[in-house]
Amino acid sequence: MPGMDDAGERAARSAHELARRTGTERHDVLVVLGSGLAGAGEILGAGGPSLPLDTLPYFPRYTAAGHRAQGWSLELAGKQVLVFGGRCHLYEGLQPEEAVHPLRTGVAAGCGTVILTAAVGGIRPDLGTGSIMVVEDQLNLTGCSPLRGPDFVDMAGAYDPALRRLALATPDSAAPGLSPRPGVYAQVPGPQFETPAEIAMLRTAGADVVGMSMALETIAARRAQAEVLGLAVVTNAAATASAGTGIAGIGAVGAAATPTVAEIVRHVVVSLP
Repeated sequence: MPGMDDAGERAARSAHELARRTGTERHDVLVVLGSGLAGAGEILGAGGPSLPLDTLPYFPRYTAAGHRAQGWSLELAGKQVLVFGGRCHLYEGLQPEEAVHPLRTGVAAGCGTVILTAAVGGIRPDLGTGSIMVVEDQLNLTGCSPLRGPDFVDMAGAYDPALRRLALATPDSAAPGLSPRPGVYAQVPGPQFETPAEIAMLRTAGADVVGMSMALETIAARRAQAEVLGLAVVTNAAATASAGTGIAGIGAVGAAATPTVAEIVRHVVVSLP
Protein backbone atom coordinates (compact mmCIF):
# COMPACT_ATOMS: atom_id res chain seq x y z
CA MET A 1 0.00 0.00 0.00
CA PRO A 2 1.51 3.38 -0.97
CA GLY A 3 2.67 5.69 1.80
CA MET A 4 2.23 9.44 2.00
CA ASP A 5 5.41 10.10 -0.04
CA ASP A 6 4.14 7.76 -2.75
CA ALA A 7 0.70 9.42 -2.67
CA GLY A 8 2.22 12.88 -2.97
CA GLU A 9 4.45 11.83 -5.84
CA ARG A 10 1.54 10.26 -7.70
CA ALA A 11 -0.56 13.39 -7.22
CA ALA A 12 2.30 15.56 -8.50
CA ARG A 13 2.65 13.42 -11.62
CA SER A 14 -1.09 13.55 -12.27
CA ALA A 15 -1.09 17.33 -11.75
CA HIS A 16 1.78 17.73 -14.20
CA GLU A 17 -0.12 15.81 -16.87
CA LEU A 18 -3.31 17.74 -16.09
CA ALA A 19 -1.44 21.03 -16.59
CA ARG A 20 -0.05 19.80 -19.89
CA ARG A 21 -3.46 18.78 -21.22
CA THR A 22 -5.34 21.86 -20.04
CA GLY A 23 -2.59 24.35 -20.89
CA THR A 24 -2.99 25.84 -17.42
CA GLU A 25 0.10 25.66 -15.23
CA ARG A 26 -1.66 26.39 -11.95
CA HIS A 27 -5.27 26.30 -10.74
CA ASP A 28 -6.72 28.16 -7.75
CA VAL A 29 -9.99 26.40 -6.90
CA LEU A 30 -11.03 22.76 -7.10
CA VAL A 31 -14.73 21.85 -7.33
CA VAL A 32 -15.73 18.21 -6.88
CA LEU A 33 -19.29 17.42 -7.98
CA GLY A 34 -21.34 14.69 -6.33
CA SER A 35 -23.98 12.28 -7.60
CA GLY A 36 -26.27 13.84 -10.19
CA LEU A 37 -24.49 17.20 -10.01
CA ALA A 38 -22.07 16.89 -12.94
CA GLY A 39 -24.17 19.32 -14.97
CA ALA A 40 -22.85 22.13 -12.78
CA GLY A 41 -19.53 21.69 -14.54
CA GLU A 42 -21.18 22.39 -17.87
CA ILE A 43 -22.99 25.43 -16.44
CA LEU A 44 -19.81 26.88 -14.98
CA GLY A 45 -17.75 25.90 -18.01
CA ALA A 46 -20.22 27.44 -20.45
CA GLY A 47 -20.02 24.43 -22.73
CA GLY A 48 -16.23 24.39 -23.02
CA PRO A 49 -14.29 21.20 -23.77
CA SER A 50 -13.91 18.65 -21.00
CA LEU A 51 -11.01 16.44 -20.01
CA PRO A 52 -11.46 12.65 -19.54
CA LEU A 53 -10.26 12.27 -15.95
CA ASP A 54 -9.77 8.52 -15.97
CA THR A 55 -7.05 8.89 -18.60
CA LEU A 56 -4.86 10.86 -16.18
CA PRO A 57 -2.04 8.92 -14.49
CA TYR A 58 -3.09 6.94 -11.39
CA PHE A 59 -6.74 8.05 -11.58
CA PRO A 60 -9.18 5.28 -10.65
CA ARG A 61 -12.03 4.25 -12.90
CA TYR A 62 -15.27 6.14 -12.28
CA THR A 63 -17.94 3.43 -11.94
CA ALA A 64 -20.60 4.96 -9.66
CA ALA A 65 -23.91 6.00 -11.21
CA GLY A 66 -24.36 9.76 -11.48
CA HIS A 67 -20.62 10.48 -11.55
CA ARG A 68 -18.83 11.52 -14.73
CA ALA A 69 -15.12 11.05 -15.41
CA GLN A 70 -15.03 14.57 -16.86
CA GLY A 71 -13.07 17.62 -15.82
CA TRP A 72 -13.21 21.26 -16.83
CA SER A 73 -10.52 23.91 -16.57
CA LEU A 74 -12.01 27.38 -16.71
CA GLU A 75 -11.49 30.97 -15.67
CA LEU A 76 -14.00 32.58 -13.37
CA ALA A 77 -13.59 36.09 -11.97
CA GLY A 78 -9.86 35.99 -12.69
CA LYS A 79 -9.37 32.66 -10.93
CA GLN A 80 -8.48 29.34 -12.54
CA VAL A 81 -11.08 26.78 -11.53
CA LEU A 82 -10.74 23.03 -11.90
CA VAL A 83 -14.05 21.16 -11.90
CA PHE A 84 -14.35 17.39 -11.52
CA GLY A 85 -17.71 16.03 -12.68
CA GLY A 86 -17.69 13.11 -10.28
CA ARG A 87 -15.69 11.22 -7.68
CA CYS A 88 -14.77 7.69 -6.65
CA HIS A 89 -15.78 5.94 -3.44
CA LEU A 90 -14.70 3.24 -1.02
CA TYR A 91 -17.69 1.13 -2.05
CA GLU A 92 -16.28 0.85 -5.57
CA GLY A 93 -13.58 -1.37 -4.11
CA LEU A 94 -10.98 1.36 -3.67
CA GLN A 95 -8.54 1.96 -0.87
CA PRO A 96 -8.81 5.36 0.87
CA GLU A 97 -5.63 6.58 -0.85
CA GLU A 98 -7.11 5.73 -4.24
CA ALA A 99 -10.46 7.39 -3.50
CA VAL A 100 -8.81 10.71 -2.58
CA HIS A 101 -6.21 10.69 -5.36
CA PRO A 102 -8.22 13.06 -7.61
CA LEU A 103 -8.59 15.48 -4.68
CA ARG A 104 -4.85 15.33 -4.01
CA THR A 105 -4.18 15.93 -7.71
CA GLY A 106 -6.28 19.10 -7.64
CA VAL A 107 -4.41 20.41 -4.62
CA ALA A 108 -1.07 19.48 -6.23
CA ALA A 109 -2.23 21.50 -9.25
CA GLY A 110 -2.28 24.57 -6.99
CA CYS A 111 -5.83 24.60 -5.66
CA GLY A 112 -5.70 26.18 -2.21
CA THR A 113 -9.49 26.28 -2.05
CA VAL A 114 -11.55 23.10 -2.38
CA ILE A 115 -15.34 23.04 -2.81
CA LEU A 116 -16.81 19.59 -2.20
CA THR A 117 -20.41 18.78 -3.12
CA ALA A 118 -22.27 15.56 -2.39
CA ALA A 119 -25.69 13.97 -2.56
CA VAL A 120 -26.78 13.03 0.98
CA GLY A 121 -29.60 11.60 3.02
CA GLY A 122 -31.31 14.14 5.23
CA ILE A 123 -31.53 13.49 8.97
CA ARG A 124 -32.35 16.90 10.41
CA PRO A 125 -36.11 17.52 10.10
CA ASP A 126 -35.85 20.90 8.36
CA LEU A 127 -33.67 19.49 5.56
CA GLY A 128 -36.23 18.37 3.02
CA THR A 129 -35.52 16.75 -0.32
CA GLY A 130 -33.82 19.23 -2.63
CA SER A 131 -32.44 21.41 0.13
CA ILE A 132 -28.75 22.26 0.36
CA MET A 133 -26.81 22.37 3.62
CA VAL A 134 -23.45 24.06 4.13
CA VAL A 135 -21.21 21.70 6.10
CA GLU A 136 -19.59 22.98 9.29
CA ASP A 137 -18.18 19.72 10.71
CA GLN A 138 -18.02 16.01 10.04
CA LEU A 139 -18.14 12.50 11.46
CA ASN A 140 -15.81 10.04 9.74
CA LEU A 141 -17.51 6.69 10.37
CA THR A 142 -15.77 4.78 7.61
CA GLY A 143 -13.30 3.12 9.96
CA CYS A 144 -10.40 4.32 7.81
CA SER A 145 -8.33 7.34 6.81
CA PRO A 146 -6.39 8.40 3.69
CA LEU A 147 -3.43 9.17 6.00
CA ARG A 148 -0.84 6.66 7.15
CA GLY A 149 1.71 6.65 9.95
CA PRO A 150 2.19 9.42 12.54
CA ASP A 151 0.67 11.98 10.18
CA PHE A 152 -1.37 13.98 12.65
CA VAL A 153 -3.68 16.63 11.23
CA ASP A 154 -5.75 19.13 13.24
CA MET A 155 -9.35 18.72 12.08
CA ALA A 156 -10.83 21.49 14.22
CA GLY A 157 -12.30 24.00 11.78
CA ALA A 158 -11.79 21.58 8.89
CA TYR A 159 -14.56 23.35 6.96
CA ASP A 160 -13.40 26.92 6.59
CA PRO A 161 -15.65 29.46 8.40
CA ALA A 162 -14.95 32.21 5.86
CA LEU A 163 -15.98 29.98 2.97
CA ARG A 164 -19.12 28.99 4.85
CA ARG A 165 -20.04 32.65 5.25
CA LEU A 166 -19.53 33.27 1.53
CA ALA A 167 -21.75 30.33 0.61
CA LEU A 168 -24.49 31.36 3.02
CA ALA A 169 -24.38 34.90 1.58
CA THR A 170 -25.48 33.66 -1.86
CA PRO A 171 -28.58 35.71 -2.76
CA ASP A 172 -31.85 33.89 -2.10
CA SER A 173 -32.94 34.45 -5.69
CA ALA A 174 -29.94 32.44 -6.92
CA ALA A 175 -30.02 29.73 -4.26
CA PRO A 176 -33.51 28.43 -3.57
CA GLY A 177 -33.38 25.64 -1.02
CA LEU A 178 -30.12 26.77 0.60
CA SER A 179 -30.53 26.22 4.33
CA PRO A 180 -29.47 29.20 6.45
CA ARG A 181 -28.31 26.78 9.13
CA PRO A 182 -25.08 24.81 8.56
CA GLY A 183 -24.67 21.32 9.96
CA VAL A 184 -22.70 18.11 10.43
CA TYR A 185 -21.97 15.63 7.64
CA ALA A 186 -21.43 11.95 8.52
CA GLN A 187 -19.64 9.62 6.10
CA VAL A 188 -20.37 5.90 6.12
CA PRO A 189 -18.74 3.34 3.81
CA GLY A 190 -21.84 2.27 1.82
CA PRO A 191 -22.98 1.17 -0.65
CA GLN A 192 -26.05 0.09 1.33
CA PHE A 193 -28.37 2.78 2.63
CA GLU A 194 -28.60 3.16 6.40
CA THR A 195 -31.10 1.30 8.55
CA PRO A 196 -33.55 3.20 10.79
CA ALA A 197 -31.47 2.13 13.81
CA GLU A 198 -28.32 3.48 12.20
CA ILE A 199 -30.01 6.79 11.44
CA ALA A 200 -31.19 7.00 15.05
CA MET A 201 -27.59 6.47 16.13
CA LEU A 202 -26.33 9.13 13.71
CA ARG A 203 -28.94 11.60 14.91
CA THR A 204 -27.90 11.00 18.51
CA ALA A 205 -24.25 11.48 17.51
CA GLY A 206 -25.08 14.90 16.05
CA ALA A 207 -25.24 14.18 12.33
CA ASP A 208 -27.56 16.30 10.20
CA VAL A 209 -26.92 14.49 6.90
CA VAL A 210 -25.25 11.25 5.86
CA GLY A 211 -23.27 10.34 2.76
CA MET A 212 -20.48 8.16 1.42
CA SER A 213 -17.71 10.49 0.21
CA MET A 214 -16.82 13.87 1.64
CA ALA A 215 -15.11 13.21 4.99
CA LEU A 216 -12.09 11.35 3.63
CA GLU A 217 -11.54 14.01 0.96
CA THR A 218 -11.67 16.72 3.61
CA ILE A 219 -9.04 14.90 5.69
CA ALA A 220 -6.75 14.72 2.65
CA ALA A 221 -7.39 18.38 1.79
CA ARG A 222 -6.61 19.54 5.33
CA ARG A 223 -3.43 17.45 5.32
CA ALA A 224 -2.41 19.51 2.28
CA GLN A 225 -3.48 22.76 4.05
CA ALA A 226 -6.23 23.51 1.55
CA GLU A 227 -9.33 25.38 2.74
CA VAL A 228 -12.54 23.38 2.35
CA LEU A 229 -16.18 24.27 1.69
CA GLY A 230 -18.72 21.45 1.84
CA LEU A 231 -22.15 21.59 0.16
CA ALA A 232 -24.53 18.71 0.94
CA VAL A 233 -27.50 18.29 -1.40
CA VAL A 234 -30.32 16.37 0.28
CA THR A 235 -31.60 13.89 -2.29
CA ASN A 236 -33.64 11.68 0.04
CA ALA A 237 -34.83 11.46 3.62
CA ALA A 238 -32.53 8.95 5.29
CA ALA A 239 -34.01 5.56 6.24
CA THR A 240 -37.55 6.32 5.14
CA ALA A 241 -39.70 5.01 2.33
CA SER A 242 -38.39 7.81 0.11
CA ALA A 243 -34.89 6.33 0.39
CA GLY A 244 -36.24 3.48 -1.71
CA THR A 245 -36.30 5.73 -4.78
CA GLY A 246 -32.78 4.39 -5.35
CA ILE A 247 -30.00 5.79 -7.48
CA ALA A 248 -32.31 7.00 -10.27
CA GLY A 249 -34.37 9.06 -7.86
CA ILE A 250 -31.30 10.45 -6.14
CA GLY A 251 -29.83 11.42 -9.48
CA ALA A 252 -33.02 13.18 -10.52
CA VAL A 253 -33.10 15.27 -7.35
CA GLY A 254 -29.41 16.09 -7.78
CA ALA A 255 -29.97 17.15 -11.37
CA ALA A 256 -32.79 19.46 -10.29
CA ALA A 257 -30.51 21.07 -7.70
CA THR A 258 -27.62 21.45 -10.14
CA PRO A 259 -28.31 25.07 -11.22
CA THR A 260 -28.47 26.15 -7.58
CA VAL A 261 -25.21 24.35 -6.76
CA ALA A 262 -23.56 26.06 -9.74
CA GLU A 263 -24.76 29.48 -8.57
CA ILE A 264 -23.49 28.93 -5.01
CA VAL A 265 -20.11 27.84 -6.38
CA ARG A 266 -20.03 30.82 -8.71
CA HIS A 267 -20.89 33.22 -5.88
CA VAL A 268 -18.16 31.81 -3.65
CA VAL A 269 -15.48 31.87 -6.33
CA VAL A 270 -16.36 35.39 -7.43
CA SER A 271 -16.29 36.53 -3.79
CA LEU A 272 -12.88 35.06 -3.00
CA PRO A 273 -10.19 37.66 -2.32
